[in-house]
Amino acid sequence: MPATAATDPGLTPHQRLMTLASSVASTPADASTGLPYTYLHTQSWTRATNVITRSDVRRWRRDSDSSGRELTRRLRDVPGLTHRPTPAERSSFPAAPKKTTRYLAGELQPYLAEPLPVDATTLAGSLAPRELANEPAYPRMLVHGVIGLATSQYLSQEQRAETLRVLAGVPNISFEGEQTDLAGRAGLDFSVTADGSTTQLILNPGTGEVLSAHEQVTGARAGLFSLVLILERGRAATDTSTPSSRP
Repeated sequence: MPATAATDPGLTPHQRLMTLASSVASTPADASTGLPYTYLHTQSWTRATNVITRSDVRRWRRDSDSSGRELTRRLRDVPGLTHRPTPAERSSFPAAPKKTTRYLAGELQPYLAEPLPVDATTLAGSLAPRELANEPAYPRMLVHGVIGLATSQYLSQEQRAETLRVLAGVPNISFEGEQTDLAGRAGLDFSVTADGSTTQLILNPGTGEVLSAHEQVTGARAGLFSLVLILERGRAATDTSTPSSRP
């Protein structure tokens, strides 16, 4: 991990994120701009009324027309709202029933239209209206926007740096140290408490990618709200190929 961003105890969360943004490394997919499909592989646990849904999704989106394909596997819903996802659950996804969904042109839109704004201030304004900056929900909206981008479209090296600068401007964001996510990947742990919930982001300290996002809510219906693992992202030549040989 970069020593300054990971271990310097004197850095504020803002400084740590800005330092990370200035040193974001490239990934192989950053150079694969000629391939037509964005590929994302995620696993998620999400509150739905009184149950937690559990899904594994592989998505291919054709960037030129927002068509594509999704391959979804779902485990049986877990009753209640206090479920704590475990690494063992992840090993059950390959045996779960799968569903293929095809999307026509325009049906698989990205979170934000490309090209994304090229500066953090404008990007933040696209993710959360500045008119709401004094509202309690504003920090949560910004963080959810960054998660939405990371789980919807491929972010280039420059775009990842800008999302880190957006996070650096989130009010009351805190740094919780080095953490390992549910998939066993080590990263830098940042959290935001706002509007009745705490959202934890684990970031790859080299590439600036969001590895996972976990939100817990408080109040009368306290418990898990969502957890998402971004396992693989890249570009692909077809809607059946993947950027690597990883399962």
